[in-house]
Amino acid sequence: MSRKLFVPLIAFAVFLALWELLVWANDWPNYKMASPTDLVPAFVKYWELFLSMGWQTLWRTVVGLLLAVVVGVLLGMVMGFSRTMRDALYPLLVGFNAVPKATVVPIVALLFVGAHDFNTVLIAFMISFFPIAVSVSIGLSTLEPEYRDILRSLGASQFTIFRKIALPKTLPEFFGALKVAVTLAFIGTNLMEIVSPHGRGLGALFDSAKTNSDYPLMFAVLIALAFLGIVLYYVVVALESIFAGWAERSPS
Repeated sequence: MSRKLFVPLIAFAVFLALWELLVWANDWPNYKMASPTDLVPAFVKYWELFLSMGWQTLWRTVVGLLLAVVVGVLLGMVMGFSRTMRDALYPLLVGFNAVPKATVVPIVALLFVGAHDFNTVLIAFMISFFPIAVSVSIGLSTLEPEYRDILRSLGASQFTIFRKIALPKTLPEFFGALKVAVTLAFIGTNLMEIVSPHGRGLGALFDSAKTNSDYPLMFAVLIALAFLGIVLYYVVVALESIFAGWAERSPS
């Protein structure tokens, strides 16, 4: 078992043990704080719901994240290569990102009534594209002009300059932002799943458990969401090792 797999598993086991100990030491009933041992029956009883609802949440989150990557990279390139566009767009993006998405979710749900898949993907996109756009913009705007001037003097096109210098320089920042965007996309997805009257997915399952006062199920949903987030995070880590592994530095 590799160190990269063994260490997170040990950390997760310690977390569960401390959680169990905290509940036991305070003698909390499961309607106040469910313990890890309370979650096992919930997973066993509702495993089919977890599979179907988990898939609903996952695919919408992935689609929203992919849209965020496309739009975020394009906006980042526009702002990175043009100071005028950066000065024009950056305040708008900051203002948009400052608006709490919890207040936007009901508006989107009412604006596109019945289009639950579209609404959920839209919120996942809206909440996760900002860090990608900013990271790409910063990576490109801080590109050393000397490199560009040398390649231009050698007759290189703008596309060649982007492919040879700008793209490799931006990749570490891009993947760093993508790791943050993964968690944000899940937040957006679950906000819509909880608020929408036609909600499906783990967010809707959480809301149903809350309505029925099934507290172990509520905590089990939170653990399932955390698991999906971790899986998607490590997918990004794997892609980073493939496309930007050269930028990783081993600790001394």
